[in-house]
Amino acid sequence: MWIQVRTIDGKETRTVEDLSRLTKIETLRLKIQDIFHVSPEQQRLFYRGKQMEDGQTLFDYNVGLNDIVQLLVRSQADPPDKTTTAPPETVTSNNRNGSKSSSPPLDTRPSTSSSPGLLADPGIGVFKINELVDCRDISIGAWFEGTIERVTPGTKKQNIKTETAPTAGKVGRPSKRTNGKLESEPCLNSDIEEPSTSQKDSTENSKDGVTYHIKYEDYPENGVVEMNVEDVRPRARTVLRFEQLEVGQVVMVNYNLELPEERGFWYDAEITGLNHISRTKKEVRVKILLGGPCDVIGDCNLQFLDEIYHIEKPGAPPLSATDGPFKRKSGPECKHCKADPDAECRFCSCCVCGGKQDAHMQLLCDECNMAFHLYCLNPPLSTIPDDEDWYCPTCKNDTSEVVKAGEKLKTSKKKARMPSATNGSQRDWGKGMACVGRTKECTIVPSNHYGPVPGVPVGTTWKFRVQVSEAGVHRPHVGGIHGRSNDGSYSLVLAGGFEDEVDRGDEFTYTGSGGRDLSGNKRIGEHSFDQTLTHMNRALALNCDAPLNDKDGAESRNWRAGKPVRVIRSSKGRRISKYAPEEGNRYDGIYKVVKYWPEIGKCGFLVWRYLLRRDDVEPAPWTPEGIERSTKLGLRVQYPPGYLEAMANKSKKEAIVRGARAGPSREEPKSKRLKEGEAFELSEQQRSLIQQDQANKKVWDEALGFLVEGPNFLRKVEQIFMCVCCQELALQPVTTACQHNVCKTCLQRSFRAEVYTCPACRHDLGKDYAMSLNKNLQQLLDQFFPGYSKGR
Repeated sequence: MWIQVRTIDGKETRTVEDLSRLTKIETLRLKIQDIFHVSPEQQRLFYRGKQMEDGQTLFDYNVGLNDIVQLLVRSQADPPDKTTTAPPETVTSNNRNGSKSSSPPLDTRPSTSSSPGLLADPGIGVFKINELVDCRDISIGAWFEGTIERVTPGTKKQNIKTETAPTAGKVGRPSKRTNGKLESEPCLNSDIEEPSTSQKDSTENSKDGVTYHIKYEDYPENGVVEMNVEDVRPRARTVLRFEQLEVGQVVMVNYNLELPEERGFWYDAEITGLNHISRTKKEVRVKILLGGPCDVIGDCNLQFLDEIYHIEKPGAPPLSATDGPFKRKSGPECKHCKADPDAECRFCSCCVCGGKQDAHMQLLCDECNMAFHLYCLNPPLSTIPDDEDWYCPTCKNDTSEVVKAGEKLKTSKKKARMPSATNGSQRDWGKGMACVGRTKECTIVPSNHYGPVPGVPVGTTWKFRVQVSEAGVHRPHVGGIHGRSNDGSYSLVLAGGFEDEVDRGDEFTYTGSGGRDLSGNKRIGEHSFDQTLTHMNRALALNCDAPLNDKDGAESRNWRAGKPVRVIRSSKGRRISKYAPEEGNRYDGIYKVVKYWPEIGKCGFLVWRYLLRRDDVEPAPWTPEGIERSTKLGLRVQYPPGYLEAMANKSKKEAIVRGARAGPSREEPKSKRLKEGEAFELSEQQRSLIQQDQANKKVWDEALGFLVEGPNFLRKVEQIFMCVCCQELALQPVTTACQHNVCKTCLQRSFRAEVYTCPACRHDLGKDYAMSLNKNLQQLLDQFFPGYSKGR
């Protein structure tokens, strides 16, 4: 096994070979030291975002064949990482948005002499203490109900910014109010939009330099905040009937910017249209004013026509708590309890008990945004945590499961159940190529695909079985038969595992699986019991065109009518067959099961035999025609990436150790490619379909240039018509106006997410785009890649 080690800056990449999946990280550091000349103490190794620590193995981090491990050289002068915290005395009392609290300490705060609920004249300003007012949150432009707590004079240079009324805090019921996105209309002339009457009057009084200290009625957890005079006005109290409304009139309305059909917050609005549809159905269209001449949202249809308020001007008769509540319905309200204060609700209140009492003792989870009483938690809390972020027991990550930098990995349950972890064996099983795992997976056809794999001609040879699995020709890394006991067999490997097997090339006998003790992680063993027609043996028997017989076997009525089986011959079978390749694993085409029967083998136990016969239009690779075709196609043994380099380095090291001159490396011999190779032939129907597919004319011209390269033409077609969303060959392709091909299901999923652009180039397709299927392209892909749509 070998891997690639790359410096963190990407400037140098070296191959580290002669490894095992059980290689310790400290052993890997020593090998890296010999190559990069960096001491193990200065090495920081990273793989897939994890820092690799001593005591672990490559298997613990799932490092695969030819994977890249990053190397960060630690400077000797760098001190160890330490977590620094600010001293307690440096902590300020700033709130989350960075602004200091407007309320002074409790012991220095001036108190008013007025009784609660009674109006008191502060002597300055236009509003009295304890007066009910409306206050505007300048961040969203909405108005909220509040009470004047104090009135203080301000300096001329003082530039007081209104603090947003209900900021979302940790304690209390959810107070999130931003229920929409601000869409500002372009302001061409500042005189076009006329401010509201209250804005005019408040501007006249803004020169008095008075600061109003407001307490919000619905958000007491925000405390007392400071307001400018232009953001405060008398409490709205007069409801206007439909007959009293006029176009151009500025009123206060309830509107939800995000969900116009539901209740929202209160905004100033200018009436732009009145429509008396019927006696009971009326329509009012307004333009929402968010505070400035440019901050408007036009063409808004009101839902609550019986809740349109007249805007009071400064100087109107003051209201206090003794005059009545003067409360307006505000939202967004809870859909479950309809904001009923007496009803228990686990959505807008404590999600444990559902009670709405003790709002000041509720915590909001920063992940799920659900509320919890301090005493409803398990275990209960006595005080509010000092942490800025708080997470409920369901959302909080278990700190014992988090692997921090410098800590060893946690043992997973899956690896703890593996035979290598339970039998106590010290054998190094991690050097074999069957243990490295796949680096890629075939997606052009499903795993239960019968017949040839598109783009893999007869005679294709791979060095290792894992490469055969990656190509999709034979999926199991070790097993000889691939199939399903209720479906059939898709492929098998002829490796000469039984000496009494007979191979005649176009016909051979094959012995079933089973009968060996392979407990633990053993891969070979002597026969110790009889084979049965179950599992993979049964799957291979189902390919025979005959009823299943698990006692005496069966012979096919028409052997060509049986299910096809892909056959791969391994070089291990050279000892019993002259048709096996000299190196690697070769795909020899399609075979059919002629018959199967039980018999007593040389081992003395019952085995199941199968007779398979070749049924493929492509010539066999050992025939003169097959050899000539393989030469034209340039078929050679395919090696894993980095294999030849690793073997060359190993040969050089062995030559240095022997003290002799380095012999020729095991590099792949350069075969002479014929100038005229076997080109990929298109049928007349395929040429006609390509000409009809005018939407993809440009990409087809590019693909047709690869016809002379044989199988590479199919690889090019697969690359060109790959869906950018699912990264697989497009199924039911839709060719967009920008000449990109996307799966219809992928494009529909994009539209359901309200993304109406091309996934490849972001060209605007429009919400009402008609997704027409490119039938010509679908027919071509079905012919080039038969079976690729199965299972998708």
